[in-house]
Amino acid sequence: MTTTEDRRRQILAAAVRVFAAQGYEAARVGDVAKEAGVAYGLVYHYFGSKDAVLEAVFREQWGRLLSAVALAEETGETAPEQLELVVKIVLRAWRDDPNLVRLLVREITRSPHIQDELDEIGQAFASLERIVARGQDEGTLRADVDARMAAFMLYGALEEVLTGWVLGQLPDDADAVAAAEREVIGTLVGGLRRRAD
Repeated sequence: MTTTEDRRRQILAAAVRVFAAQGYEAARVGDVAKEAGVAYGLVYHYFGSKDAVLEAVFREQWGRLLSAVALAEETGETAPEQLELVVKIVLRAWRDDPNLVRLLVREITRSPHIQDELDEIGQAFASLERIVARGQDEGTLRADVDARMAAFMLYGALEEVLTGWVLGQLPDDADAVAAAEREVIGTLVGGLRRRAD
């Protein structure tokens, strides 16, 4: 028997596929309903509007990714290891759910519909900034780098790699994803590491 939560997740998963394929503006609620295999009115029953579906995808799907980033902060590992974990979580999202990443890059981060939801992005920046600052305090990361700037640089690099995959400007097979992971870790996390005196 399908529960209310199962049906809701089914609709959201269908919305990710439809919005990623057609673009948010071009997609219709009917397209989402058809992809989900549910009646048109059921989408409105659960979400109320197409905007509400997009906001739910942002809040729940991207929120889950950002929560994973926040969890990296709580692993008890050194700051460089935590930053490496963040890189892996974010870049592996492409391998695990490319449609979601396409939607996030193409629509959600540039959409006026989710301006109220930008706090989640701020939380990710804050988490990265705290990791860098803690690494500076523990002596594993360079003290001469501004922690906030480092957080922005790391987040920006990850977003640009994902954008390169979405737009087809970078190769995105399994080997390329693994290579991107190594490059970002080596260049950015490696560049932040404190060198032995």
